[in-house]
Amino acid sequence: MPDQEASGPANTAPDTSDGSVRKRNNRRSSQGGRGKTYAALDLGTNNCRLLVARPAGDGFRVVDSYSKVVRLGKGLSATGRLSDESMSLAVDAIGVCARKMKSKNVKRWRCVATQACRQASNGEEFLAEVKKQTGISLEVISPRVEARLAVMGCLNLIDMNKDVVLVVDIGGGSTELSWVDVRRLRDPNGTLRVHRPPISAWASLPVGVVTLSEQIPEHDDRATWYEDMKNRVRECIDDAGCATRFTNVFNAGRGHLVGTSGTITSLAGIHLKLPYYQRDKVDGLWMPADAAVTIARDMASRSLKSRASEPSIGADRAKLLVAGCAITDVLCEMWPSKRIRVADRGLREGMLMGLMQQTQKLAPHRGSHNNKPDDEGDNNSKTNSNDG
Repeated sequence: MPDQEASGPANTAPDTSDGSVRKRNNRRSSQGGRGKTYAALDLGTNNCRLLVARPAGDGFRVVDSYSKVVRLGKGLSATGRLSDESMSLAVDAIGVCARKMKSKNVKRWRCVATQACRQASNGEEFLAEVKKQTGISLEVISPRVEARLAVMGCLNLIDMNKDVVLVVDIGGGSTELSWVDVRRLRDPNGTLRVHRPPISAWASLPVGVVTLSEQIPEHDDRATWYEDMKNRVRECIDDAGCATRFTNVFNAGRGHLVGTSGTITSLAGIHLKLPYYQRDKVDGLWMPADAAVTIARDMASRSLKSRASEPSIGADRAKLLVAGCAITDVLCEMWPSKRIRVADRGLREGMLMGLMQQTQKLAPHRGSHNNKPDDEGDNNSKTNSNDG
């Protein structure tokens, strides 16, 4: 039986204890643990995602991944319950993840659930069914833990020349905001324990792409529809008491945004005019904030069919995109930043780094694109970046 994730609950993973596995395990032990395989499973309000990875240098190398739209939170705002259809889709997807974990001989893992399971009255019943059918125990994490893990996943995308970074994780059921004090990251050797990022403040807004789309359904008067969505986001920010956090720093040009969600990566794909989504072009991209807002408002003005025609979007994401655009638009207004760092990473990557308990060097993100921070040089993102 694989080792349990030390800092989490006693998860039960699929049995991998055959003779051939033991032989490979003995070989790995003789190598001092090199080649040990880790997994992170994130069951969100809209998607089920898995990453399987092995340590490599200051980070890790992904050896397998999986993502499936399950719409676990569909209808949750109205009924307070997870639907039978959504639960069935989620169980099937988690079953796929369990088989992948077994096939890769995963030794340590963390499997978490977020807003939908926190909110649903039948959440515990669903978790028990997942355990019964797949052998996977899901840990329902708090919004605070969710925010911290998202920050952990994208620490090396932060511009160290700024003072504060707002990490934005727009999910299906909620949006996590984390203000990271970059000044505390500036030490002589530039290292830190990734599981203890210097988050000075955080907030969880009870709106995500699913919940906001259901609360304010699409209608023909698109301008009013979009403004209603933005007003709802502003209300949530006011209710959370975070409307003035570090705004002076951002207004003075000493802050920047990091976006980690399907919304910001979709906007980046459109910005780059990609023929299809390419992660290596999007992850780590510096995107002008005014371009993100312009694209967001353009998407809001277009029909569902027109949004879906964008190569980086597709029919499934087009239905929920405008809600994410409204959230992004409001955050850019309230915490102005010349550019946004786009992260096709977050919660799962944070879980993996935590499992590996590595010390991370805060070196610039290395990709195919220009990595200069906001106030350094030119960034022709259409040439230097693309995502998929």
